[in-house]
Amino acid sequence: MMLPFKLDMDRVALDTWGAPEDIGATTVEGPIAVSGKILFGSLKSPLSGGLYAASQGKYRVTYPFHEHATLLDGQLALTDETTGQTVIYGPGDSWIIAEGTTVLWDIRSSHIRKSYLAVTSASEAQT
Repeated sequence: MMLPFKLDMDRVALDTWGAPEDIGATTVEGPIAVSGKILFGSLKSPLSGGLYAASQGKYRVTYPFHEHATLLDGQLALTDETTGQTVIYGPGDSWIIAEGTTVLWDIRSSHIRKSYLAVTSASEAQT
C-alpha cells in the first residue's frame, strides 16, 4: 500500500472529531473544530496515519504517541512548552514530536490540514 500526500492533491472529506477535548487536548482559545480520517492502522494499533484538520484557535496537548506530520494547508505555530521553542509552519513543512511532549498549537489561518504518522511506545518494544 502507498498513500501519497501532495500539496496539490484533492482534499478528501474528513470525519468530524469534535473539539480538542474530544481528542485529549485542552482548548486555550476557540472554539475549535477538529476532524480527520485514519487511512492506515487504527486508534488501537501501534502504528497509524492519515489526515487531520482543525479550525483557527489555540489548544494544548500532551502527545500520547510519537508523531511525524507534514502540513498540507494553512499556517500554525507549534510551541514545545518544555523548552519554550516556537516554530511557525506552512504548507510542505514537517515536524517530529516525541510522545509525552506538551505542545501549544496556535492555528493562525482559518484552518489547517496535515498528514501524519503516529507511533505508540508499545511498538518500540517490538522493534
